[in-house]
Amino acid sequence: MRKETKNWLQMVEYDMRTAECMLKTGRCVYVIFMCHLAIEKMLKAIVSEAARKTPPMTHNLIYLLKLSEVNPPQPMYDFISIISNASIPTRYPEDFEKLIEVYPKKIAKDYLEKTKEVIKWLKEDKRLKE
Repeated sequence: MRKETKNWLQMVEYDMRTAECMLKTGRCVYVIFMCHLAIEKMLKAIVSEAARKTPPMTHNLIYLLKLSEVNPPQPMYDFISIISNASIPTRYPEDFEKLIEVYPKKIAKDYLEKTKEVIKWLKEDKRLKE
């Protein structure tokens, strides 16, 4: 496995732990943000290994899915699409109070659980096993 790929995977674990800490402290917008980052970095790890080069600088998870050539089950793909669309508002909110309303603790917890499922599924990619 490439050193860069290992680095991406380490960051995934770090981001997931950060998301869990943010949930415990009620920083729900940042839970969503960190979940997005973790999936992004997981996909970049696969792209890094598959392409044998640095993945592109993008936050678009659907684009990274295409580059990685993984095909998640439809419910997982749907969630990845939803969280991909959350990237811009959680980075650059136009109305922070509204964003807090959109992502209450219950939603943040759900996103975190679904992100864990996505990460677990992506870690099974055979290119990360070599």
